[in-house]
Amino acid sequence: MPTDTPDALQYASIKGSTTFAQYKWRALIGVTFCYLFYYTGRQTLGFAVAGIQHDYGLSKYEIGWISATMLWCYAGGQFINGNLGDKLGGKTMMIAGAVLSLAANWLFSFGHTFLFFLLAWGLNGYFQSMGFAPGSRLLSNWWGHKHRGFVYGVYVGFSGFSSVLAYVFPVIILGTMQLGWVWIFRLAPLSMLLGALVLLLFVSERPEAQHLPAAEKPEDAASPAESEDELTSAQRYALVMKNWRLYITGLAIGFQNAARYALVVWVPVHFLGMDWKTSSALIDPKWITVALPVGMALGSLSNSWISDVLFQGRRYMAIVWYMVLACATAIVMMFVPHGSMFAIVLLFLCGFFVFGPASSFWALCPDIFGRRAAGTATGVLNTMSYMFAGIGEPVIGRIIDATGHTSIIFPIVAGLCAASAVLSMMIKR
Repeated sequence: MPTDTPDALQYASIKGSTTFAQYKWRALIGVTFCYLFYYTGRQTLGFAVAGIQHDYGLSKYEIGWISATMLWCYAGGQFINGNLGDKLGGKTMMIAGAVLSLAANWLFSFGHTFLFFLLAWGLNGYFQSMGFAPGSRLLSNWWGHKHRGFVYGVYVGFSGFSSVLAYVFPVIILGTMQLGWVWIFRLAPLSMLLGALVLLLFVSERPEAQHLPAAEKPEDAASPAESEDELTSAQRYALVMKNWRLYITGLAIGFQNAARYALVVWVPVHFLGMDWKTSSALIDPKWITVALPVGMALGSLSNSWISDVLFQGRRYMAIVWYMVLACATAIVMMFVPHGSMFAIVLLFLCGFFVFGPASSFWALCPDIFGRRAAGTATGVLNTMSYMFAGIGEPVIGRIIDATGHTSIIFPIVAGLCAASAVLSMMIKR
C-alpha cells in the first residue's frame, strides 16, 4: 500500500519548511552571538594606551604601529581565511579563531617591550581574521538574496554591539574593579569562549548537512560557475578578483574602515587621557566613550535595511548618504567640549554614520559573487579594508605626537569619510 499520499507529501513539505526556518534562524542567532564577543579580543587596546605608556614609555607613534600590525595581520589573514571558510566551513573557523585569539590576548598581557607587543598583537590580528568572513559564508548558506540586507544588518550590527562590550568591559575592569591594564587582555576576551560554545552546540554548517534544500538554487547565483558542486580555491579567487567592482568597493570600504579605526583606537585616548580618573567634567569621560560603539551598532543595523527598503537594493545609495553625514558630524566633533551632553550625542551620531555602511558593504559580497564564493569575496574585501586602516594608525599617532592635540582625529575622519562617499558612488550595485 503506497504511503506517499497527497496529505503525507503536504505534511512532509510543511515539516521540511519548518525545519529549514528553524535551522536558518539558529544559524543567524548563533553566528551573530559568537561574533558579538569577538571584538573584546581586538578593540580594547585604546584603553590600555595610558597604562602601557606609563609602564614602558612607549610613544603614541609606537602604539600606532602596534595597532597597525594587528590590522595588517588581520588583513592578510582575511585573504587566507575567507577562502578557508568556503573550503573548511565557517563554524570550524570561527570557533578556532575565538580560542586562538584568547590565547594571543593573554600572551600580549605579559609584554614588556615594543617588539613583544608588536608580535603578540599581530598574531592576535591573524587569529581574529578567522571570524567575520567564515561567518559570512555560513550565513549565506542559509539565507538567500531576498533577505540579505536584513541578515547582514543583524550580523554587522552585532559586531557593533561587540564594540560596546569591548568598551564596557575595560571600563569595568579599570574603573569598577580597579585592576591594571593587563587584566583588560586577560578577562575581557574570556567572553569569546561563550560565543564559541553556542556556535558549536546550536548551529549547523549548511542545509545539505541536515538533508535540506539549499537557500538558493544554483541558477539564482551570480556566476555560472556556481552550478558545480564545489569550486577550487583557485576558481574562487579568480571569480572574485577578475570583477572590477571588487577594487572600487575595496577602496571605498578601505577609507570607511580607516575612519572607523581612527575613532575606535583614538577616541578613548582623546576623552580619557592620562588623568581621566581625576577629571572634573560634568559627565564621566569613560561613559562618554561608550556612546561611540552604541552608535556604531545601531548604525550598522539600520543601513542595509535602508538599502533594501528605501533604495530598493541600491546599497551604494545608503553608503553614500551615511558617509556624507559622518563627514559633517566628525567636523563638528572637533569643537565639542569633553564633558558635555552634546559630546555624547555627537559621538553617538559619529559612530552611527561612520560604521553604519559596513553592513551594506558586506551584503554586496554575496550579491555580486554568489554564496559559494561569499567567504572568499568577503575575505579579499576585508583584506583591502584593513590595509587602509593599518596605514592610518601610525600616521594618526605621529600627528597626535607632533601636534599634541587628540582632537585632530576628527578632521582626519571627516576626510576619510568624504573619500569613501565619492568612491561609493561608482559601485552602483
